[in-house]
Amino acid sequence: MAGEMVAARPETRRARAIRWYATRPSARLLKLVLGLAVVVVAVLVSSLVGPAGLHVRGVLLELVDALPLVRADSGLSEMQQAILWEIRLPRVVLAVLVGATLALAGTAYQGVFRNPLADPYLLGVSSGAGLGATLGIVAGGAIGPVGVPPLAFAGGVLGVAATYLLGTSVGGRGGTVVIVLAGVAVSAFFNAVQNFIQQRYDDSLMAVYSWMLGRLSTDGWAEVVVALPYVVVSCAVILVHRRTLDVMAVGDVEAASLGVNPGRVRLVLILAATLGTAAAVSVSGLIGFVGIVVPHAVRLLFGAAHHTLLPLAMMYGAAFLVLADVVARSALQPAEVPIGVVTAVVGAPFFLVVLRRHRGAA
Repeated sequence: MAGEMVAARPETRRARAIRWYATRPSARLLKLVLGLAVVVVAVLVSSLVGPAGLHVRGVLLELVDALPLVRADSGLSEMQQAILWEIRLPRVVLAVLVGATLALAGTAYQGVFRNPLADPYLLGVSSGAGLGATLGIVAGGAIGPVGVPPLAFAGGVLGVAATYLLGTSVGGRGGTVVIVLAGVAVSAFFNAVQNFIQQRYDDSLMAVYSWMLGRLSTDGWAEVVVALPYVVVSCAVILVHRRTLDVMAVGDVEAASLGVNPGRVRLVLILAATLGTAAAVSVSGLIGFVGIVVPHAVRLLFGAAHHTLLPLAMMYGAAFLVLADVVARSALQPAEVPIGVVTAVVGAPFFLVVLRRHRGAA
């Protein structure tokens, strides 16, 4: 009836229970413990899969024996220990680093741009980093493996800067579709330059192609050691700003009124996410869709608050890539499917679902 005030709908018991659960400090701790448990299980599964049979008890005791002040007899032979420590664990740890970094960077980009489709692969970061890494591979002994990450970082910064400038200049503030299309254009340009370089230096062709399809094969711990410092710095900077991202989610004006400098925070986070992406890409090649599949899945399951979303995205990103690598190694034995193919098979349909869900935001 006109003129009557509509009474607020009483909160249901289920809604009260969900709100109580979501705001409990112990609920956040439970989510983090669950995420850590998923990573541990994924690492254990990946360590056991391979032609040489390793039993669960032996692998577990071998890992426990590596802890400080703890001694345990795993019962593994010297050959089995060498397989575990020199072949399987370096690959598993590299998958953990790359998966966690790409998922964290994707989450940070989505928060900074307030764009659900932002992803290192779609924003031109991966292609730019790929071009830089290709230059490093072609240069070979002139710069060595240590020189590849800085070149990849420079290419990644150039890629995301070009995407942002192109997207905002063509589409004003840049709607979702405009930013994504700008990223596609920038990626296509970098890929074309990369193909030209490959044609000119065909003696490096196999190494570059292997890298473009994504790979987690390692030569011992060398790749882990090269990428680790950059990944640690990148992840630390992003995680420090997790609550600032929650403040910026309400808008730049409101964030500035609360004492946050949106421009400075945005610049710091873009540089940090690009550094981590470039380091990951330089050692693993182009592995797409991790930065968009994992953040959206975690957001759907555990909520969108960045102070929880960011660490959970790291954990589930690590577990996702470790298990994807298990599929890559096992699906067509004794051949190996490139890891980028596996993530694309999962990620491409998921991306279409996300695009359909957010089509109204364009």
